[in-house]
Formats: sequence, C-alpha cells, structure tokens
Amino acid sequence: MFTPLSVILYVSLYMSLLFALAQLVEKRIKNKSESNNSPWIYALSLAVYHTSWTFYGSVGFAASSGMLFLGVYAGAMIGIALWWFTLKRMVQAKETFRITSIADFISTRYNRSQKIAALVTIIALIGVVPYISLQLTAIISSFELITNSPSSGSEHGLAGWLVTLFMIGFTIIFGVRKLDPTERHQGMIAALVAECIVKLIAFIAVGVFATYILFDGFGDIYNRLQQADLGHVASFSATQDSGIMWLTLCILSFSAIYNLPRQFHVSVVENSNKQYIKTAMWVFPLYMVLINLFVVPIAAAGLLQGMPAESADFFVLLLPQQAGLSSLTLLAFIGGFSAATGMTIITSMTLSTMASNHLILPALERVPSLQFLRSYLLQLRWIVVSVIMVGSLWFSKQFADSYILVAIGLLSFVAVLQFSPALFGGLFWKKGNSLGAFLGLLSGFTVWCYSLLIPTFIKHGWFSESLLIEGPWQIALLRPEALFGLEGLSPVPHAVFWSLLINIGCYIFGSLIFSPNKSERNLTSEFISSMNSAQSRKARPTGLDAYILLEPKLEEAKSLLSNYLPTEKAEQEVLTIAEDLQVHNKPQITIIELVEFHRMVEHVLAGSIGAASAHQAIENTIRYNNREEADLKALYSHIVTELQTTEKESPGQSSSGATGYGIIEELQSQIDDLEDTVASQQKQIVHLEERIEIHHVQAFKYRLETQKTKQDNSKLRKELKLKLGDEESDSE
Repeated sequence: MFTPLSVILYVSLYMSLLFALAQLVEKRIKNKSESNNSPWIYALSLAVYHTSWTFYGSVGFAASSGMLFLGVYAGAMIGIALWWFTLKRMVQAKETFRITSIADFISTRYNRSQKIAALVTIIALIGVVPYISLQLTAIISSFELITNSPSSGSEHGLAGWLVTLFMIGFTIIFGVRKLDPTERHQGMIAALVAECIVKLIAFIAVGVFATYILFDGFGDIYNRLQQADLGHVASFSATQDSGIMWLTLCILSFSAIYNLPRQFHVSVVENSNKQYIKTAMWVFPLYMVLINLFVVPIAAAGLLQGMPAESADFFVLLLPQQAGLSSLTLLAFIGGFSAATGMTIITSMTLSTMASNHLILPALERVPSLQFLRSYLLQLRWIVVSVIMVGSLWFSKQFADSYILVAIGLLSFVAVLQFSPALFGGLFWKKGNSLGAFLGLLSGFTVWCYSLLIPTFIKHGWFSESLLIEGPWQIALLRPEALFGLEGLSPVPHAVFWSLLINIGCYIFGSLIFSPNKSERNLTSEFISSMNSAQSRKARPTGLDAYILLEPKLEEAKSLLSNYLPTEKAEQEVLTIAEDLQVHNKPQITIIELVEFHRMVEHVLAGSIGAASAHQAIENTIRYNNREEADLKALYSHIVTELQTTEKESPGQSSSGATGYGIIEELQSQIDDLEDTVASQQKQIVHLEERIEIHHVQAFKYRLETQKTKQDNSKLRKELKLKLGDEESDSE
C-alpha cells in the first residue's frame, strides 16, 4: 500500500511539523516573555501515559482477555482522584527544593541521600529502558506492516535508525537544551500535546470506522460476538484468575500514574501552577475514557473479520488497510508513532537527567582527574540520551520476536512499583527515614529481579530452566515463580505480591529501628512542612552587623557555579540572587544574609545537578573565616538557647571537623552530644536518688527496730526487777 520511502517521508514531514511547532512556541515565549502554560496544555500533556502499549497493546489485550485491559486504567483513575491530596503536595515540595526528577524527590525527602538517588536511578534505568525499546519495536513493526516489507533488511535498519535519530535530535533540542531541568520545556510540551491529540483522533477515527462502517454499532458487534462464540472479548472475567489480575493491574496502574519517570516529569516538574491540577483531574480521565472507548469494538471487528488473534496488537492498522483506506491507515500509523515517540522523548530526557545527576556526577567528583568534565555536564546529558536511545534500538532488535517484549510493559510497571513505599511513606509518614527507604527499595528491586526479570530471561533462553523448576540449590521454596511455596499465581501477580510485601516490610522495619540524626529529622520536618504550606518560602529576615565584604563572596559563588554552568549563566544567577536578597548595592552584608546567599546558591545549583549533589558541592567549596565562624556559633547558640524545642532547618549532612559550610552541622552534632550527656547524667541522678531513698527507708526501719528493742529491754528490766522483788519477799 505504501512504499518504505513514502512512509519515511511522511514521518519526516510530521516530525518537521512538530519541530516547527516547538520552535514557534519557544520563540513566542522568548520574545513576549510570557508563559505558554495553561490548565488544558498541562492536562493534555499528562496523556503521555498512553503509549503504543495503549494504542496497539490494549486491542491485543482485549482480544485475549476481554475487559481486563481496563485494569491498566482503573487504578490510574483512582490515583488521579487523589491528586489534590498527593500530587499537590509533591508540586509544592518541588517548588521549595527545585526537584528535577523522581530520584531527586525521593532522595531529598530522605536526607538528600546520594545512595537512595543512585538506587532509584538504577531501578528506573533497568526497569524503564526496555520499555523504550518496546516503543521502537512498535514503530518498526507497524512500519513493516503498512509497507509490506520484510522484518529484516536495509529498509528495516534504515527505519529504526531514522526514528532513533529523529528522537535523539528532538529530545536534545527541546528537552536537554538547557542545563536546568526545572525550567519549563514549553516547546517540547507543546509538541507533546500535539502528539497526544493526534493519537486520540487517530484511534477514535479507526474506532468509528470499525463500529459504524464495518458494523452497525456497539449492539451489532456484541450480538455478532455472541453468535461467533467470542463473548470473552466483551467479558469482565475472560480468564480464570480475572479477580487477582484486576487487583494487580489496579495496583500497578495506581503506582504508575505517580512513579513512571515520564509521568512524574510532566505532572510535577513541568507543573507551573498547582491550581492546574484541578483541571487535570477531570480532563485527563475524560481523555482516558475517550481513547479506550473503541478498544473492544476494534478487537471484536478484527476477530469477526477473520484476522488471526496473534495479530490483534495491530488490528488498528490492519482493519483500514484491509478495507483499502490508505488515508485512514496512514493516520493510524501516525497515531501509533505519536504514542510511541511522545513517551520515548520524555522518558529519555528524564532518565538522562537522573543518570547524570546521580550516577555520572558523583563518580566525577570522586575522581580528581575527571572533575574538569563537570563543566560539560550538558554535553554529557546529550551523550546519555544517545546511549539510551541507541541501546533501546539494539535491545528491540535483539528481542524483536521474544517473549520479553510481550510482557515488558507490565515488567516496567512492577519495577517502578518499588518506588511507592518510599514515595508515599515520605509524603505522609514523618517517621519514615533514609535507612527504611534504602532497605525497602533495595529489597523490593531484588525481589523484582529474582521473581520476574530472571524468569523472563530464562524463557528467552539465557539461563537454564532448572532454576524455575527446582529452584536454586534444588530448594523448592526458592523457585522464582513460586517463592516460599506460593503457587497458583501467574508471574506478574506473584512478583507484585512478594516485592511489595517485602518492600513495605523492610521500609517500616528500617524506619522503626533506625534513629536518624537531628539533621535528617529537621530536613524531614522542613520537607513535610513545605508540602503543607500554601506558599513557597521567601528569603528570611536579616540581622546583626554588616561587616562581610560582598564582592569576594560573589566571586566565590560565580567560581563554584561556573564549574557546572556556562560562565554567563553563572554570573547572571549570582546577580539575580543578590538582587532577590536586596544586597546587590551593598558593599557589606550580615552573617545571616551570607548564610541565606549560600542557601540560594545551593538552590540554583540543585536545579542543575540535583539537591544531593548541590549540597555536597557547596559543603566542599564554601568556607567561612574565623570571625564569620565565631558569629555563626554565637548566633546558633542563641537560637538554641531561646528555642530549645523548636525544630530548625538544617542545610544537609554533617561533616566532622568541618570549618566551613558544615559549621552548623558541627554545632548541631555538639548539641546532640551535650543532650546525650545531660540525659546520661539525669539517669545517674535518678539512680542515685533511688539509692538514697532506699537508704532512707532502711535507716527508718533501723530506727524503728532500735526503738522497739529499747522498749523490749526496758520491759524486760521491769519484769526482772519485779521478779527479783518477789523472790526477796518470799525469802524473808
């Protein structure tokens, strides 16, 4: 129907239009200095949740399992209904701490832990990157389908590389063009919204064709299904374990609407006004209903037309193609292409930010000979995007006909499910701490790998099947798909049950047995307070005498920022901070103004390299002189004396013996030691008082016994005298 060259030209034209739209939006915003954001754009951008797994896979799911595919969206609907209590809190925390990704969010909540940030990033990479390959596979397979080209050869390779290069270029130009990922990517979001509209129109167009052109509406399709003994397509219990699968899919989709890196980015990082959430809470569910309205009719139409059930994933393309409707076939292809590319671009951009901030940058900081690469952080992100895309293309080619790509969607959902205990616990449970979060994430991820990922590779032929049948070391209780004797569940519900149970258990256990230091407790209070506050905090009031020369401090900050930002950008940010603090015209500033200046520098740097890395860079670079250090000690001592039980903000992790930026942490540590000493002395005093009381009681008893003895002796003397007197009388 189409030649490979013509499809490539159509795709190139479509991507060019998206480039033009994004460029137009960026220029309009730059020239008019106004935001392009609106509640509708925000709400529609959230439809990136619907990938090729929705556009193609839902039809295939319905053809085999009936209405069970709705479980992928039922849980998401529940999650959306709670957004005003959950997503709003996340957006408010993002504004305060300049959160850049879900890894940054979770790590910031738990004492800016680099270990937790790195672990979340690794889970996301391993769990989500194969999902990107699924999108590429869908694009390549649909390309081969409408061009009737073989599944291998030069056309196949050209299509894969062309799609990959398009998405690398688009992601870099409009997603990773700026170093600060907390800035709005409004050009990219505009293109994403356009793609979301196109895929919705395309799917509805095919659905209307299948329902009202090929057949006479929903009723006619339902009757024909019953006559053809295909009633399972419209059934809510088409499989034996439907109830368990419904519950499993609801749990997975509920977590996915929060935990997927792309979903977190568009819903939290790209949110410019938390009031937009109210609009999204009804627009997004409406979109979800519309794009799923014709899933069952399309699946039923394909089966009733005699198409093989194995091809159900592509009924959206096959129905108009079989009818000879070239325009509708091309529209359906572009719709599926939009569904796949939208997800791929946002996800690769987000993963590149997470990988550079929490894996690459910490490694560079530990290797002195590589620290010069810090000033090329933006270029490193471009490389990461390219590696992710090319790696996904390689993965899709290696596993194009494998079981792994059939189940990869649910595999990824179970992987990101592991973020849920740490994420939701961090939102609502103040006692949740860094040890609990790390143990929960690590244990849940380990169980996911063992119970779901390894069996998938075994079925692909990478490992021996003896592990599945007999278990490691022939221990049947440790079989990956029947852990601890739990049999009868399909692999996904089984993995969800054990990974989530062990994850939650370790999170709660670790949080209860571990007593975090005051630094983490203070940061936890600050984080939770930021989610409950109506507005972001402004600069704190200043005090004390102004004696600190401002210019050297500005140069010190510029030097630090220039390690990670372009020199012009660094100078502009420092100038903006000085203006915000209203000190740019002052030759000298106070100690509190200086502390606030450093806090805001860290705030800016966090937007580029993440909160944990920014704090570490500040602590290693910024230094106070002797007078400044003495004033900080005096000021902090005064605050502690006057507000002994008030929780105060802490800038981050302590550094033993630090003489610079970590001085407050050192003071806090000293106070903790003093409090421990006082508590110990109080225990000793109580113990001594108890001993004194015992001695008093014993002395009192001794006095009573002594007095009683004296009385008895006196009585005996009297009796003895009387007896002696009687004897003398008798003798006379």
